[in-house]
Amino acid sequence: MGIDQLGRLEKLDLRQAWESEPIHFTPWLAQAENLRLLGDTIRIDLALEAEEKAVGPFSADILCKDTATGDWVVIENQLERTDHTHLGQLLTYAAGLNAVTIVWIAQRFTDEHRAALDWLNEHTDEKINAFGLEIELWRIGNSAVAPKFNIISEPNDWSRTVQRAAADGTPMSALKLQQKEFWTAFIAHMEAKKSPVRFGSPLAQGWLISPLGRTGIFLGSVVTTWGMETKSSSPEIRAEFTFNSPNSKAEYAVFERRKDEIEKALGFQFAWYNPENKKQSKAYSRLEADFRDKAGWPQQFEWLRGRLEAMERVLRPMVKALPTDVVAKPEGEES
Repeated sequence: MGIDQLGRLEKLDLRQAWESEPIHFTPWLAQAENLRLLGDTIRIDLALEAEEKAVGPFSADILCKDTATGDWVVIENQLERTDHTHLGQLLTYAAGLNAVTIVWIAQRFTDEHRAALDWLNEHTDEKINAFGLEIELWRIGNSAVAPKFNIISEPNDWSRTVQRAAADGTPMSALKLQQKEFWTAFIAHMEAKKSPVRFGSPLAQGWLISPLGRTGIFLGSVVTTWGMETKSSSPEIRAEFTFNSPNSKAEYAVFERRKDEIEKALGFQFAWYNPENKKQSKAYSRLEADFRDKAGWPQQFEWLRGRLEAMERVLRPMVKALPTDVVAKPEGEES
């Protein structure tokens, strides 16, 4: 193709697609495929809970749940530049709904409103997250119009981790720093491979969570110096299918009864772990490897990628099909 045959990107006015924010834009954003686009941008798996959620005399545009954690996410929209009114409303909604993540979407952010979100991210508890995003519309020639979210402000998890350690007088351990470094490199590897598996921000801890579209059920990536099966100092890496909802035992039982089918589709076996005295249950695959050995990272990354991508492909549709009121069947009955 010659250069003269290439198309030209054209930026459109938002009002060409959405004449009204409450009548057109909010219902558009609340659709599952568009929430997924937003979620991909901020790396949170979003499940719609309500539109125009009442908070006293006001109403929040969109209320969602982070399916990996079950935390509330409140979204406020503007089809123009940001203003003080919407900033105040957003904070009111977050407080009234006890949301831990706030998302402000606008056509353009002023410098002072970007600074306000940056200040919130720097000075609030590490569980509070504030995102500011500008939305754009683009097309090439007569192609369909494509929306694009640009992050203007987001939480700085790494600086928060360091600040938290300094605040309580506890220095960051070498192990925590190594875990942070491993996850940062692993996520970069997954992005380079265009993996469908999604993650939150890499933190200085031994695990990452990947959502599966249902609160309390998720994939876990784990690096540890303690063996799950040896119960001793034995470094390993695990890919986990985790149940951590109030109904986790019933949900786990449904999948355990289908373990032969699941393992055949995955191409590898799980260890199924369901302790009676704990809410969390899981099925996992493990690799004896030391994540502190950087020379082994390429092989470790590929092993973990293979496990997670197979689990994403096989388990996500099964999780999606799981009834919301699932109850474990007695032994001998079909699920």
